[in-house]
Amino acid sequence: MKGKAAVFVKKGIPMEIVEYPLTPVGPGSILVKVNRANICGSDVHVWKGEFPWGGADQPRIIGHEMVGTVYELGAGVTTDSAGEPLKVGDRVTYLYFFPCGRCYACLHGQPQACPNTMARLGQTSTPPPHFIGAFAEYYYVQPGQYVYKVPDEIPDDMAAPANCALSQVLYGFHKTGINVGDTVVIQGAGGLGINAIAVAREMGAGNIIVIEQHPDRIKLAKAFGADHIIDINQNPTPRERISALRKLTKGRGADVVAELTGIPAVSREGIGMTRMGGKYLWIGNIRGGQNVEIDPSAVVLGNRTIVGVCTYEPWALSSALGFLRRNKDKYPFGNILSQPFKLEEINTAFELSAQGKVTRATIVM
Repeated sequence: MKGKAAVFVKKGIPMEIVEYPLTPVGPGSILVKVNRANICGSDVHVWKGEFPWGGADQPRIIGHEMVGTVYELGAGVTTDSAGEPLKVGDRVTYLYFFPCGRCYACLHGQPQACPNTMARLGQTSTPPPHFIGAFAEYYYVQPGQYVYKVPDEIPDDMAAPANCALSQVLYGFHKTGINVGDTVVIQGAGGLGINAIAVAREMGAGNIIVIEQHPDRIKLAKAFGADHIIDINQNPTPRERISALRKLTKGRGADVVAELTGIPAVSREGIGMTRMGGKYLWIGNIRGGQNVEIDPSAVVLGNRTIVGVCTYEPWALSSALGFLRRNKDKYPFGNILSQPFKLEEINTAFELSAQGKVTRATIVM
């Protein structure tokens, strides 16, 4: 048997649909039939040549935000990582990164900080098992990789973002903490930002302020219950946006500000929006080599805390699925994903994503 995959080589070369043979499923592994895979902001960075996961100019299957159905279980696999019985036909999602379990960070209870966690992400798809990225009809869950069964009541369009966007902001706010009644500012209402609205609210935030410029994203942020929108089109400068935020917070600023845009320039602005003693959560900026001027005294004299988060501890994905199960009828999670694309339309989907014309493009197999 064979399966189709969208193969990425490097910036400027359209992804090509190729077929790879399905290889035997070894002990401890799981072969997953992909139902849908979303285009995350980090995928766009890879596509633009800004964040080269894996070997440069090598055929790769990128993508990591997905949900699929168990097609075959390897020997010894009877449960998911939470101990739930697992069988062929069950839907699953997984951690797309690979903490090694042996480094200093892992041995000190910080698997999210493992320096080896991205080593296998984006490796070339030429050798078996080939299917090591989400933009394909199949995906091989490898031995030791965390995988969780998706509850039956959660549809695919809600489950697909769980292992990246939702888990990421859930873990980020876990690190900063949100107290009941806190004011939370969310910079950017893309996939991360929209999920962050729901997570912040359920953690007790009393005032959620979203900063965005795209009308469709503003509309979705309001649908998720944002209390206030600072429209960049109406407040084009950082000074104006900080002033607008101050007016909404009686002059003190926000308790927690989350940077979810991936734009370095907003960091200085975000710190300026954080109240004295508040916390600034950095998630969106994952691309190296970018610089922004920040006045250290704004952090030191303001007793502000900066928290950087990339990936998460494995429990966060299980918690994200539980979060969806409890709140699936409370928030319009199904509206986060934009119109679906076929695998053969993946280049168009990436172009629209890079232009900001879709919130979260989704590839349906």
